[in-house]
This record gives sequence, structure tokens and C-alpha cells, in this order.
Amino acid sequence: MPDVRAVVVDPASPERLAIKSVPLAPAYRDEVTIRVRAISLNRGEVNRAVRAAETGWRPGWDFAGTIEEPAPDGSGPTAGTRVVGILPAGAWAEVIRVPTDSVAALPDEVTDAQAATLPVAGLTALHALRQGGLLLGRQVLIDGASGGVGHFACQLAAASGAIVYGHVRNAAAQRMVAEWCGERTILASELSAAGQFGPYHLILDSVGGSALGAALRMLRPDGTCVTFGVSEAPQATFDSGAFFRSGGSRLYGLVLFPELRKREPASEGLGILAGMIARGMLKPRIEIEAGWTQIGAVARQLLDRGFVGKAVLHVT
Repeated sequence: MPDVRAVVVDPASPERLAIKSVPLAPAYRDEVTIRVRAISLNRGEVNRAVRAAETGWRPGWDFAGTIEEPAPDGSGPTAGTRVVGILPAGAWAEVIRVPTDSVAALPDEVTDAQAATLPVAGLTALHALRQGGLLLGRQVLIDGASGGVGHFACQLAAASGAIVYGHVRNAAAQRMVAEWCGERTILASELSAAGQFGPYHLILDSVGGSALGAALRMLRPDGTCVTFGVSEAPQATFDSGAFFRSGGSRLYGLVLFPELRKREPASEGLGILAGMIARGMLKPRIEIEAGWTQIGAVARQLLDRGFVGKAVLHVT
């Protein structure tokens, strides 16, 4: 098997991340071979790599690149096609093998950097919003609206015709979110401050803890709260009596990779999102662009919340 360079966990390196040579496994019948051009970082994979993963583990979910070899079974894009895609691990490498249902072809108008921001954050936002059904004219509340998922969710909800409220805790992010939510941008230390504008048909929560408890008090009858993160705390306290008496309210826990297996392949959602960027309907917020040799420093900035939006590293 040929060797390629990839990001691996190495306790002796800064932030436990290093670029080293690793073997490239043979392609399965339904796998394309991709030359990676850009990757983006997500808190979940970085947190595991820096704080918990075993030596040699290969992180990496999001990537954009070019097909070098088509799938042996003839499925998927052809050689030379620019694509965006997702893997459960190991995407941060020069060359990767990827199932064809995990990649989507890119329009010419979409850059590699823009595409690399889409997989985890964009697909999470898309699938979370779908739990609300038809959003036209419905009130939707996005907690953590300036985050990787939040900034996509605000734009996708608005494109669906929703009345979108975005909650931020940091004044520095208020102007960014106001680009999509306008006067419905809520700056407050607690999500409960959004209660005065409810009740809401759909609430997206990535924080957990007190935010989740507050969200469950702000749903309209038959409303839905989608939770997909616990950055504040993994436990939440809420008024269960008020919740069930609201009439059909629902709490939905979303984890992206199981969602993709049971709902639809990643290729479909990625195709939708890339097309929206090409038509000017979706704008990724890229805060940092650098070479992938800066992986350790950028990973630390991400964990320290040193920036909002997404970080993209170019594989050179």
C-alpha cells in the first residue's frame, strides 16, 4: 500500500497533532480516491484528538478535493470532479478513500474553502431544521447562532421562510448574526431572554444545561426542540409538567452520523448546500484560513473559542 501524509494524534507534538506518513488502504468497490485540497475543523473531533484519543488516531470529518480515481463499481463522480465530502474519521490527509454516497460534486462557483465548511456544520443544521417540517411563517429560535452550526441554521431557516431569532452571548458576534436575523438578534447571557418573543415552533440548542431547560419552556403546542450539543452542561432541569401540558411538544436528540445512515446519504444534503452557495443563498463564515501545517495552533484557538465561524486549512 502506498503511503500518504495525514494528521495523526501524537502526544509528543504541539496540541498532540502531527502530520506523518500513513498507509493508504485499498479502495472498496464503492469508494472514490480523492486528492484533498481543504479541510475544516469541528470542536467535537478536535476535542477528542487533543484530550482523549489514543496515539495514532486520525481525526478529520470535513474535506473538499478532487477525484483522482473513480469508484471501481462505477458509482459516484468521475475522475477530475471537484467534490465535498465527509468521513467519520481520517479525512485530514493528502489522499483518502471515501464511499460515493458521502461525496457531492461541486459547482464551479463554490471554492474549496467554502465547500470544506459544509459537511458537519451544514448537514447538522439542515437535518435539525428538517425536524420542524414546513417552516414558512413559523418562529424559529437558534441558540449559539454565531457558531459553526448556528450560522448555517440561521441562513437555512430564513431561506425556508421562517421568522428567525438568533441568540448570542457575546457582543462581538451580534453584528454577524444580525446579518441574517436583523432586529431579531438576541444578545443575552441566558437563552431564557428569548422567551418574551416566543413561543417557538422550532428551537435548535447546541448548549444543553440551563439553555435546554429554557428552550423546553418556550415551545408552542406541537413545537420541537432539537438538541445536538452540551457545551454548557450534559444535564438539564426543566418543568416536565409544563412541557407535556403544552400539547404534543417534542425533544429530539440529533447525532449527525446516525442521522445520515437512517435519513439520507450525505451526498444529497451536501449537494443541496453546495448549490445554495453557488446561487448566493448560503454564505459560510470563514474566520481563519491557513496551511494544514498550522493544525496544532488552529486547534488550540478553536478549543479556546478564539474565533467565531469556521477555520479552513489548505492541504499543500
